[in-house]
Amino acid sequence: MATDQALQPAVRVQGIEKSFKDVHVLRGVDFDVARGSIFALLGSNGAGKTTLIRILSTLLRADAGTASVGGYDVGAEPAEVRGSISLTGQFAAVDEVLTGRENLVLVARLRHLPDAGAIADRLLSRFSLAEAAGRRASTYSGGMRRRLDIAMSLIGNPPVIFLDEPTTGLDPQARLEVWDTIRQLAGQGTTVLLTTQYLDEAEHLADRIAILHHGTIIQNGTLAELKRLLPAATVEYVEKQPSLEDVFLALVGDEL
Repeated sequence: MATDQALQPAVRVQGIEKSFKDVHVLRGVDFDVARGSIFALLGSNGAGKTTLIRILSTLLRADAGTASVGGYDVGAEPAEVRGSISLTGQFAAVDEVLTGRENLVLVARLRHLPDAGAIADRLLSRFSLAEAAGRRASTYSGGMRRRLDIAMSLIGNPPVIFLDEPTTGLDPQARLEVWDTIRQLAGQGTTVLLTTQYLDEAEHLADRIAILHHGTIIQNGTLAELKRLLPAATVEYVEKQPSLEDVFLALVGDEL
C-alpha cells in the first residue's frame, strides 16, 4: 500500500445517500474510522446501519456520495476493497455439518491459501476453540459459533472487518465472549466497524461512537465527548445495589 494510503483513515464516508423507491434510508452520511480502532455505528432498527455496511462492502451501490476503505474507492475500486475487508453479518454463516476446523480449512482453501490446516489450527487456538475443533459446528454454543464465524472472516488477514450487529440473539455470557474477541482484534491492529442497537455494547467497546438516526449522523465522538452533551450529573450519596449483570457474573463467572 502506498504511503499516502497508509496515512488515510481506514474508512472514510462522505455524503453517502441511498433510497429504495420513495424511502430515503441514508441522507448524507459522513464519518471517518481511524486505523486500528473500534468504531461503533449506533442506531435503532431501520436506521440504515446494514444498508451502509452493504455499501462499504461493495454489495450495494450508493445513490450519491463517496466512500473509501483501506484507501480504495468503494465505487471505482471494488475488487481492491473486497481484498481489504471481511464482513460478518447478523447471523453466523458457518456450515453446521462440518466441524469447526473443517469450516476454517474450507474457507482457507477457497481463498487459495497455502497450508490451510495450519491456518485453521492457529485461528482455533487464537479464538479458544481448539478443544472443540473436531466437533460439528451444530454442537457449538451461540458464543462459540459466533467466534468461529469471526475466525473464518479473518482468514487472509484483512485489515478492516465489518461486524453487523454481531451479538444479536446471543445470551449474556456469549455476548461477553464476542466482546472479548472484538477487543483482541483491535489490540492486534485490525480496524473494526461495528454496528449495534445496544447502548452498552457501544459504550464498552468503541473508541468512537456515531449515532445514525433517520439516515444521518446526528452525533459522532468519543464516549466522554458524547456524555458532555448532557448537563453535569448531581453528586449524591446513594447505596449502590448490585446490577443484574453483577449477579449473573457472580453466579457463572467461574465458567467464563
